[in-house]
Formats: sequence, C-alpha cells, structure tokens
Amino acid sequence: MIEVRYSTSPGEVETATNADLRKNFLVEQLFRTGEVRGVYTHDDRLVVGGAVPGDGQLELPAWDVLGAPAHLTRRELGIVNVGQPGHVLVNNEKFELRHLDGLFVGRGSEVVFAGPDAAFYFVSAPAHATYPTTLLSRAAVEPVKLGSPQGANERSLYRYAWGQELQTAVLQFGVTVIADGSVWNTCPPHLHDRRTEVYLYVDLDEKDRVFHFMGRPGAARHLAIRDREAVISPPWSIHSGVGTGSYAFIWAMGGENNDYTDLTPVALEDL
Repeated sequence: MIEVRYSTSPGEVETATNADLRKNFLVEQLFRTGEVRGVYTHDDRLVVGGAVPGDGQLELPAWDVLGAPAHLTRRELGIVNVGQPGHVLVNNEKFELRHLDGLFVGRGSEVVFAGPDAAFYFVSAPAHATYPTTLLSRAAVEPVKLGSPQGANERSLYRYAWGQELQTAVLQFGVTVIADGSVWNTCPPHLHDRRTEVYLYVDLDEKDRVFHFMGRPGAARHLAIRDREAVISPPWSIHSGVGTGSYAFIWAMGGENNDYTDLTPVALEDL
C-alpha cells in the first residue's frame, strides 16, 4: 500500500483548514503488523514508509509509482528500527538493528525486513550513484549535544548520514532524542531551500502529543502529532515542535545536495 502526495504552495497552507493540513502533510498509520506501507511525496520525490514483519518477513516493495523493477533500482535507503530488536537482510547479508539503530542501503540492493517485535521506518530518495550499505548503531555514534535545560530544548543529535564520514548520493538521516524535562526541538527553526525534510516522532506515551509548527515564517501553522506519525516539510517550510512529554524524532532529508549546514536560520521574532 502506498499513497501519493502532490506538492503544495506556501500560500495554500496559510488558508488551509486543519483537515487540509493533515491530509497534505501528516503521515499516519505507517505501522501495521504484516504490512509495508508508504507515502510517495513529489517534494524531492522522497518515499517514507513503515514495515512491521510480525512472525514473517517483508520485502521492500517495488511500488508502481516508482516505475522501476525494484524499489532501489534508482534509489538509496535509510532505515531506523523504532521497535524492538530485529534484522534487515540486504542482498542476503544480515544486519541486526536494536531500538533506534540505523542502516544505510545503497542503490540497487534487495531488502527484506524481519523480527517479530521490530518496526522499521524507512526513507528512500533518488540516487545517481551507489554507495556501500552501512550499519549505524546508535551506541557507536557520538551524539552532538544541543540546547539547554533553561531553554527546555536540551537534546542529543545522532547524525547517521549527514554528508560527512558516510557518503551518500543525496540522503541524510539521523535521530534526535529530547532530554527528560525538555520539550522543544529545532528551536529557533530554520529552512532548507534546497531540501525536503521529514520528521517521524517516536517514543511518545499514548496520551502525549507533539505540536509541530510548519509553514513560512510569519505565517506558521501547527499539527498535533501522535507517536509514530510523520510530517512532510517542503523546502519553504519551517519545522519545529514542542511535546507534552518525552519523545524522540527521526529526521530525514533529500534534495539538491547533502551539505548538512545548507540551511537558513529563522529568528523567533520573524515568526
């Protein structure tokens, strides 16, 4: 199952109803046991998806919208396990992933998901070259410490693929874990004029929500997001959120380049 999302203009967002915002930018119900589900967005032609193998195995689908014999014929892939330990087979090579571990998979590979309690989130992007598949264990990645308790935005940034150390064609992704007692992420916000970014919010309690802000500076809107829901941020949109409890989020980007620092800061007074 895959859903197609078309690009929207920033002007449409300013006058959209909340239902319209959710329909165009919120990604829900990716994780169903025994299924692979996805959303294909025309913003930089990213695919975001979820695979929950249960007692069996699931192959990465070659959905018709991709127009290719296999999902990764012309694409590369980032995977993060948001469930309990499981494994991914890449060309029959086994990679074990614990909670919030990542895996980069190069163009042209065959991918199979397995693990009865695992839940795999993935993002794929068009790729012009092939780079080696690489396991990205969270325990082996030194996090970048950001924010402060005083600003309620203390967090640990785990950069899995970010334009350095690990080479990719365009894909960048990683995990940010919000410290206990903090609630804000990516604040002050910024823009990526040359890249689309997607956030998947995870590890929220059932009763909690993240209020995610999007839109152009000066005309921001918000979405109320549950655990394991994602939001698509086009290049013209800020992306920032505040939670009612502890959480983490997986960020993924694709677009014209993979320079991690290619962004435009937005001052709070400009919101």
